[in-house]
Amino acid sequence: MKIMILGAGQVGATLAASLVSENNDITVVDTDAEALKELSERYDIATVCGKASHPSILLKAGAREADMLIAVTASDEVNMVACEIARRLFQTPNRIARIRATEYLDFPGLFTTEHMTIDTLISPEQAVTDHIIRLLETPGALQVLDFANGRIRLIGVRARPDGLLVGHQLAELRQHLPDVDMRVAAIYRRGEALKPLGDTRIEAEDEVFFIAESEDLARVFSEFRRVEGQYRKLVIAGGGHIGERLATALEHNHSITLLELDNERSLALAGKLDHTLVLNGPASDRELLLEAGVADADVFCALTNDDEANIMSSLLAKRMGARKVLTLISNQAYADLVQGTDIDIAISPQQITIGSILTELRQGDVIAVHSLRRGAAEAIEVIAHSDCRIAGKAIRELKLPGGATIGAIARPNEVIMGHDDVRIEPGDHVIVFVTNKREIPEIEKLFSRRRSIIEKITS
Repeated sequence: MKIMILGAGQVGATLAASLVSENNDITVVDTDAEALKELSERYDIATVCGKASHPSILLKAGAREADMLIAVTASDEVNMVACEIARRLFQTPNRIARIRATEYLDFPGLFTTEHMTIDTLISPEQAVTDHIIRLLETPGALQVLDFANGRIRLIGVRARPDGLLVGHQLAELRQHLPDVDMRVAAIYRRGEALKPLGDTRIEAEDEVFFIAESEDLARVFSEFRRVEGQYRKLVIAGGGHIGERLATALEHNHSITLLELDNERSLALAGKLDHTLVLNGPASDRELLLEAGVADADVFCALTNDDEANIMSSLLAKRMGARKVLTLISNQAYADLVQGTDIDIAISPQQITIGSILTELRQGDVIAVHSLRRGAAEAIEVIAHSDCRIAGKAIRELKLPGGATIGAIARPNEVIMGHDDVRIEPGDHVIVFVTNKREIPEIEKLFSRRRSIIEKITS
């Protein structure tokens, strides 16, 4: 597929790295020549230096031949104009734009055929906020993903010595929970993926991804670690879009203190938030953290736009007594460094954003894509149509690649776990976990409709 990426920032660069590994033809456009040079030296991609909203630049980048345009520059306005020009002048068939300002998002009718056509609108701040809320609603989870309109959830959890199943084989889950149907989708041990089999023995510190109906999560969770109490007291560092949205969503049911460095922004937040205490100052200030009550906090959320500030304030908050620390980290190198430290959960905003984009790129009738393990794995919800290769077959009959697991199947009136004897019917929503992204094309072939493997692109 020929894809144009507008913007060579964190999201654009991560997206380029992800898509070029899948044999796509990638062109990146940006005004920063140095950033483009670095990208072209690392990956087999084309680059064009210039303003992404200028028709001449888009033409030079191949907008007339492109299958898809993904606008993720730092400017909402550039992203919107680029999509409109690509549609009107070059008939680029698929256009995705990142829009961050709530002033635009509050008027969904703006992005219509009559005004400005964008096929897929991405709001990273809202996606990250929703991700954090799911984590806070599931104490102890490393990852919480929704499928089938929330009926099914995929949970990532680190097994602890106090977990009931630690030291035992997966087959014993059935004995512990005879009336709960669930599937272990993947196990990561010391960074390596293991195929979950009945005789696989769970070890402490294993990262286990399991899938179950939402109502059964708590019982399954307890098998891998001691169940934690609900989070009630939160300290949020950073009053930007994510910090404000999180406080707004949770302040009526949680005790929240928000720390914001900018004085003018602090005053504005204090006027907007009804039940949140807003304090002005740096989150790495020990005295300010004491005033915020971090020693008694259930969770400290470091959500500024400065990775270094987030990491340092999180480590300090943890040492001062915060029960959990959740840290926003954009730089991949930093995310790798904090593994094994006091930071409990590191969140990559670009990986969350990329999941929304991958949903549009995947072949077949894909409903949702979640990028996991810093882009190394994916969880996909895809519809099985009557004319695809897997319809009517039992899971044991499918030639799935080694790193792929069918976790569950959602039907209108029931949820079925992906056991070997389950037969896939037309219309099923199938949840697939893939530990190796290189195997994604094989999964796409299984679900692609026989009459046209590129139907989604050309429709």
